[in-house]
Amino acid sequence: MCGIAGIIRPEGAGAEAVRRMVDAIAHRGPDGSGVEVNGPVGFGHCRLAIIDPASSRQPMASASGRSWITFNGEIYNFRELARDLAPQAPFRTRGDTEVLLRLLERDGDAALRKLRGMFAFGYYDFRRRRLLLARDHLGQKPLYYWHDGERFAFASEIKALLAFEPGLAEVDPDALHEYLTLRVVTAPRSMFRRIRKLPPAHYLVFENGRVDVRPYWRLPFEPKRRVSFEQAVDELDERLREAVELHLVSDVPVGSFLSGGLDSSIVTAAMHRAAGKPFETFTGDVPYAGRSEAPYAKAVADRYGLPNRELRVEPSLSRSLPRAIWHLDEPADALSVCLYHIAELARRHVKVVLGGDGGDELFGGYDRYYGNRYVGYYALLPAAVRRQVFGPLIGRLSGGSWYRSAGHRLKWLQHLASYEGGMRYAKSLGYFYVTDEHRDALYAPRLRDAIGAFDPERALAELYDGADAHDALDRMLYTDDCTRLPDHPLMILDRMTMAHGLEARSPFLDHELAEFCARLPSRYKVRGTRVRVIEKALARRYVPAETITRSKQGFSSPLPYVLRDEFRLLYDTLLKRSALVEDGYLRGEGLASMLAAHVTGRMDHGQRLWLLCAAEIWYRIRMRGEEAAAVEHALLRQAA
Repeated sequence: MCGIAGIIRPEGAGAEAVRRMVDAIAHRGPDGSGVEVNGPVGFGHCRLAIIDPASSRQPMASASGRSWITFNGEIYNFRELARDLAPQAPFRTRGDTEVLLRLLERDGDAALRKLRGMFAFGYYDFRRRRLLLARDHLGQKPLYYWHDGERFAFASEIKALLAFEPGLAEVDPDALHEYLTLRVVTAPRSMFRRIRKLPPAHYLVFENGRVDVRPYWRLPFEPKRRVSFEQAVDELDERLREAVELHLVSDVPVGSFLSGGLDSSIVTAAMHRAAGKPFETFTGDVPYAGRSEAPYAKAVADRYGLPNRELRVEPSLSRSLPRAIWHLDEPADALSVCLYHIAELARRHVKVVLGGDGGDELFGGYDRYYGNRYVGYYALLPAAVRRQVFGPLIGRLSGGSWYRSAGHRLKWLQHLASYEGGMRYAKSLGYFYVTDEHRDALYAPRLRDAIGAFDPERALAELYDGADAHDALDRMLYTDDCTRLPDHPLMILDRMTMAHGLEARSPFLDHELAEFCARLPSRYKVRGTRVRVIEKALARRYVPAETITRSKQGFSSPLPYVLRDEFRLLYDTLLKRSALVEDGYLRGEGLASMLAAHVTGRMDHGQRLWLLCAAEIWYRIRMRGEEAAAVEHALLRQAA
């Protein structure tokens, strides 16, 4: 795991410019850095040494001198690939970077179809004057770029591109609108107007001043596998074992994130089977309404005799949020604050952790996956009956505006029944955030005019409707795999772990395992209101029963409600004197109305106000140039 950067410009790349980019992301690679420049081409790298720590330094040149690579990630099947390449010439190193470099030099773009891992890299062929960028299948590793005629730059994080060209600090109004609507910014957009994000499973070629972006892989949901449920569980067991063994390849100690949830518990159990020796586990606990995940994590650790380090996450948003958003480069939700602290704990003991990320998207773990099916049943009622009979009844439910209350869910059902297909799914995702009814009051003319007809929900609906899948569940999973997975939890996981120089690996996101799961019948994942059906069947072999039967508890979703005083401080400090209002993006009276309704208990806007607070901090840091420490100081001063 590392940080990468590169520049191509006819007047010369310039070692100083590349060095500024590398220094901006030095936290990703505290074990060393390198810069190489050859005329118009400059590559940079900062290294977190995991495999072959003594060598494999980057940027790396091929033995022929024809090509360079700067690479972030892990190629888990590199030893298999090396055996195929070895007859050509002996290897100079024992790591995966040289294997990837030689494979690309031999096979070109076709090499991407042979890789099994998480990766983002830049590869330059001097003979062809051609740059190749690529990102892994499910978007575990980030890659951003900027293009202006003959000039091109790329990096692992946006802050490196800003270090190269500070003028890139311009808001993308479409991205701001998308973030407030859906809580994500999907590729190729970023929150910066001229900075693009390479989508997962895509590669980019920059040649003769032109950019060409193409996919190299797509998650296949068809044809469905004809296999009994018992056989499917057995095969899932074997494929997960293989994926975990590959993810354990390392020359430094490996631990696990053990939340007490189903995904991380299964991965930890599989690690124990594969490792054959104890390893450290790390638990972050956010107690909510008397519910703590720590006992469930401890039960798994005790079952396998594993040491468990527990951190009771009682985060100070005033202290943590500005620095987390500085690392993120884009606003995100409260998961970032929690993960920032647990990653800090883990890095004091290991360099690599495995986690359960991706389980929800593989096995249908969210209640919206069956909720949308029940919307379909309800929508069979005549529209007049829904509108004139049930609508008034649902509208009178007490507490119906409060997140995850019964009334809130019924209002969600009523709202979605008016839509079909992909738009229904898109509306189901955006219902909790800034919807049409809030937008008129909240958006100022500058933002409204800039976004024009752009509809982020429509873009999501088109993904759903265009999926190569027949089943509604598969369409939902495909949409999430392309958007929410890489652009929300995986983005946060990468930035918050790399903020501390910690490598996070996710066996569930092995693309071969994902292909197997995608082609399983939908009824093996969701039946009625039961989710993760096959995953729970597998868990019964290895995980304590109480971990399987308990209801899902999110790691961060309670924070706006648990930390009421902290959130009120954020509202008072940030939103009452909003820079987004001052600069004409939001309407001050709309913000004030939303804030008043929430703090007096008339309406639950907790999730929306969180988005607005995060966007405000991001705007102050990245657009106004305020230091994260200054924002933090202002919050702490107000608290005092």
